[in-house]
Amino acid sequence: MRFRDSGPNKQRGAVAIITGLAMVVLVGFAGLALDGGRLYLNKTELQNAADACALAAAFELAGSPIPSDSFPHGENAGKLVGTENSVDFQGHVISADDIVVEFSSSLDGPWVNAGSAGGDSKFVRCTIAEDGIQPWFMQVLGFGEQTVAALATATLRPAQTNCAIPVGLCTKGAAADEDGYGHVIGQWYEDGVYEAGEGQTGSFNWIDFSPPEGGASELSDLFEGEGQCELSTDSQVGQSGKVQSLEKGWNTRFGLYKGASNADSATPDWTGYAYTYAEDPAATQSWHAKSDAYDDFKSKRAANTPYQGDDLSGLGLGNSYKSSSTATHGAKGANRRLVTVPIVPCEDWASSQVVDIQAWACMLMLHPITGPHDTIYMEYLGLSNMPGSPCVTYGLPGSSTAQGPAVPTLVQ
Repeated sequence: MRFRDSGPNKQRGAVAIITGLAMVVLVGFAGLALDGGRLYLNKTELQNAADACALAAAFELAGSPIPSDSFPHGENAGKLVGTENSVDFQGHVISADDIVVEFSSSLDGPWVNAGSAGGDSKFVRCTIAEDGIQPWFMQVLGFGEQTVAALATATLRPAQTNCAIPVGLCTKGAAADEDGYGHVIGQWYEDGVYEAGEGQTGSFNWIDFSPPEGGASELSDLFEGEGQCELSTDSQVGQSGKVQSLEKGWNTRFGLYKGASNADSATPDWTGYAYTYAEDPAATQSWHAKSDAYDDFKSKRAANTPYQGDDLSGLGLGNSYKSSSTATHGAKGANRRLVTVPIVPCEDWASSQVVDIQAWACMLMLHPITGPHDTIYMEYLGLSNMPGSPCVTYGLPGSSTAQGPAVPTLVQ
């Protein structure tokens, strides 16, 4: 009788089976490590984009009630910032179609789109989803395309540090008033005359956040940018020196540009419409009341109204500036004329080079500057930490007891 010796063949078959099973296990571990890590990275990248989107959108939600045009502005701002981020190892740019921006009066919802948001919708939520992520290894085990999503919610809260423009609103003593510093909401305040040192005679001064190094070019740059940041009520400021060239930076906020400056290098407000005053009621100046222009300003913003020209404003800018169009204000505008400024005891400059910041005011920049010897007006809109203040700035969020201006803050 013959016997078949198949031992080695059987062993080889067993090894093949074990090897095959081991390969599946190894692929599974590789998938967990690499595909799982890739999904986690995508989630982190999406979360960064959602956070940025929510913060940018919340910046537009100032006021009480919040103006209706603030919600589409917030949606556009959120999507713009969100699409500047990338996912999948920074290899794929996020599309605006992947971003959903919604608003609510409560963290618990309901959440609605910009067109349905009401004046009390102080929370904004950005949701970003990225689908079609093809696994590298796990598809061998039957896993198909994956979807990753991220969500962030933001609102406005008081800051512990903030940004401000280089203007100081002078205290007015212990008069009975609306803010404790002598100012009345809606009233226009003037700087006396636009030239070095003369601001002492008016209601506000040009100030230096870094005395004594500051100068006109520094002040102009602050107006073109976000202002001086990382400030607090513990900060001290000095009085500016020569300021004759800062009008170039100031006027960019009205969509007026000199030289190579434009809306890409210095963002304008959503409107460049100027509010000017003349005692003669027959004069062409646009606002003879010398107070309470804010409501009209909001309507001009909603229409993206550009600077109306010298004939109607009574100013003398001439041909030295290029004026932005309605389309430019709408496409590239931002919240640039509602500004945070420090309230300071200007009289103390008579005996000191620096003074303490007392509080923060919300002011409306009313008109462009033509040059030295201009009288400049700004409208007072209350303390910037007042509930419902229309002024928002950038800075480090504080606790519930913080006394700074409103800044965008992540809450979820």
